[in-house]
Amino acid sequence: MAKPRLDIEKEEKESLDHASSSADEQEDDPEEKLAVEHENAEEKAQPGKKKKKQKKVKENKAKTICIDGQEVRLKEFVKEYKNLVEGAPKLNKYQRKAIKRYHREEALKPYQAELIRMQKHLELNKRRMVILFEGRDAAGKGGTIRRVTRYMNEKHYRIVALGKPTEHQKTQWFFQKYVTEFPRGGEVVLFDRSWYNRAVVEPVFGFCTNEEYNDFMRGVTGFEKDLVRQGTVLVKLYFSVTKEEQARRFERRKTDPLRQWKLSEIDVQAQNRWDDFTRQKYEMLKRTHTNVAPWTIIRSNNKHEARLNAMKIILNAVPYDRGNKDLDYVPDPDVVISGAREKELMDAQLLKLGRFIG
Repeated sequence: MAKPRLDIEKEEKESLDHASSSADEQEDDPEEKLAVEHENAEEKAQPGKKKKKQKKVKENKAKTICIDGQEVRLKEFVKEYKNLVEGAPKLNKYQRKAIKRYHREEALKPYQAELIRMQKHLELNKRRMVILFEGRDAAGKGGTIRRVTRYMNEKHYRIVALGKPTEHQKTQWFFQKYVTEFPRGGEVVLFDRSWYNRAVVEPVFGFCTNEEYNDFMRGVTGFEKDLVRQGTVLVKLYFSVTKEEQARRFERRKTDPLRQWKLSEIDVQAQNRWDDFTRQKYEMLKRTHTNVAPWTIIRSNNKHEARLNAMKIILNAVPYDRGNKDLDYVPDPDVVISGAREKELMDAQLLKLGRFIG
């Protein structure tokens, strides 16, 4: 029986391929053959050489690894990993600080919401409010003011921080430059330092005469009494920080480029004149703390607690309809004390030690 045509063609093709392959084998380059023979001879003479070569190739391949489809040099990967491990404690520290700060800021928000509500009450009733922020340098006055006003309607509050008096102001009634900054109906004015510069800072540095100082101390209580009698809500806050904490904050201002602008010549001298400031503080509390315009002392070594309690004091000064009845509006007695109580404590220090501590 005759073979099919397709089978015949297939057999012919296989025969041709076999013949071609044999021819190629016969036509190999003689030099290549010699090289192969030489290599085989070397392998027989040094049987471990090929293995070493193979091992080296494997080692070279092991120097890169594949991460997410990308070739990465192993040495670089290990170096980066070590850097991450070494930097982890520092990173964790920053993370903890950031989380802590976030929680502190969140804790203030319910009180900041109440401050907006209080501000609306003042606006609707055309009431005026003046808040004095006094205290040691670096005690946290500015930071507290920023937190108090952060969400308030900026159309209805102002922050006043007056500089050195001009030559023209020196010829005026002392209170005049402050009176021109007083609030209209429905407005809150926050003084970042106030007329009490004359009670503390000016006498310490000799910026006023004894006569000017005594005139102020005799007249300020009557001035504040008239202010309150005419319907202004007056809150007087004094931020008290320890000498050690003040020194730490000054050092941070020196080394932190973002805080260096806060450091003034007066700040530099504040530590050396600590006792002078303390004596002036005592006289201020003794002569200007009244039932009509009392001082409230805020221990401000802990900035967050100082800010929180300052908000409580401000909210308690205005009888408005509170939005959040569940909030704790009672100031912490470990942070907040009256000016009268602070004077008693200072009297006890003087009696026991013969000097003031702070």
